[in-house]
Amino acid sequence: MNAAAPIPPETALDENAWEDLLSFIEERRVIPIVGPELLMVASEGRPRLLYDVLAERLATRLNVDMRELPERYSLNDVVCLFLAHRGRREEAYVRLRGVLKDLDVEPPAALRQLAAITDFDLFVSTTFDSLLETAINLARFEGAHSTEALSYAPNRVTDLPVERERLTRPTVYHLFGKISASPTYVISDEDLLEYLCALQNEHLAPERLFYELEHNHLLVIGGSLSNWVARLFLRMAKRQRLSAPRDVGEVLADDLIGEEPHLVSFLHQVSVHTRIYRGAERFVAELHERWQARRKPADAGMDPARFLPPVREMPENAVFISYAREDLPAVKRIKAGLEAAGITTWFDLERLESGDDYDLKVQRNIARCSYFIPVISQNTERRLEAYFRREWSYALDRTRNMADGALFILPVTIDTTNPVAALVPERFRALHFAPLEGGEVTPEFARRLAELMRARRG
Repeated sequence: MNAAAPIPPETALDENAWEDLLSFIEERRVIPIVGPELLMVASEGRPRLLYDVLAERLATRLNVDMRELPERYSLNDVVCLFLAHRGRREEAYVRLRGVLKDLDVEPPAALRQLAAITDFDLFVSTTFDSLLETAINLARFEGAHSTEALSYAPNRVTDLPVERERLTRPTVYHLFGKISASPTYVISDEDLLEYLCALQNEHLAPERLFYELEHNHLLVIGGSLSNWVARLFLRMAKRQRLSAPRDVGEVLADDLIGEEPHLVSFLHQVSVHTRIYRGAERFVAELHERWQARRKPADAGMDPARFLPPVREMPENAVFISYAREDLPAVKRIKAGLEAAGITTWFDLERLESGDDYDLKVQRNIARCSYFIPVISQNTERRLEAYFRREWSYALDRTRNMADGALFILPVTIDTTNPVAALVPERFRALHFAPLEGGEVTPEFARRLAELMRARRG
């Protein structure tokens, strides 16, 4: 029998390591990989790990004899015992979905602290719940459903839709699947084995995601990964020997690290780019405190929820904003300014300019929006062919059914473009162009549009 490997005394980060980590975070070169140890929730009057509560309630829901379970049992123990008594595998997933739905838990403080670090734009979750995206929505978007949630399954490979630098929303990727009534997420060790094998298959791996994991620094926080699973996971993410020279590293922050001395010893000996920090919640608290302390006064006073990404489906009584892709920063300011005045706006953030389904969606939205704002700029002048020109055409089609003098199209300029000479439809020229320099909404424009909206509803 091998003697237990001693745990190196340093299981924290020194000041140089913190400085490096925070600098990389500010440069958006760090991806958090978030596990179940951050999911501490209140249950029976005391804090407990969510997945311990789920295991207990799933055992009851599946009528598993708890006397046959070990003293500290997990979801895997419950599922394995259920299957051993000839239970149907599919039933475990649908029952667990019901258990989680009935719990209706709020994101814990540690998850909210992590979500509030706005330099993180891509998160990877090793859990199947939606608490991380809920935490991001609460911390950054006042609870609005603005975070993109993606999930992997071996029989349905979902990748990042675009390269990371082109993501327009904070994105959470559930690497081991997301809660569902179908068996498309990990709840047992056998499931985990199947997912790990599939993720190593070049035909089944989400290539864009793995490119980002390979080329960025990683924070593996509260993963509860056992000795060899952790080794395999890190090797899979980096796609090369852990001892090989590389420009990026990892921080492994885990409550259970003390129970895996061989893993700690292995990482210290082989992977010099991996740092160990004992305590997942403690790590997040210190990270959040240090990140806040480094923010410039101007940044610290900035409301991260000032711009709320539009929801995927246009709400009722919304103002449709049509724009050139290059003008997105100004359009964000227009949206923030109008919504500060109580005016609901919508535009397509992803700009998926292809396909009949997309075109029909745009037509429907223009047909039912309250008002249509075409954003005129030097960028629209340069683009003689672009999808926003089709949007302008759809808006003009709608005005053909309107009475003379009825206002629907409200053009705005965001730079020095001359409305008289602008490359816009002839019927635009008879309209008043509101100057919103750089997208800053003037009080006059906001007041005028608010009055139009009230008159339309009244």
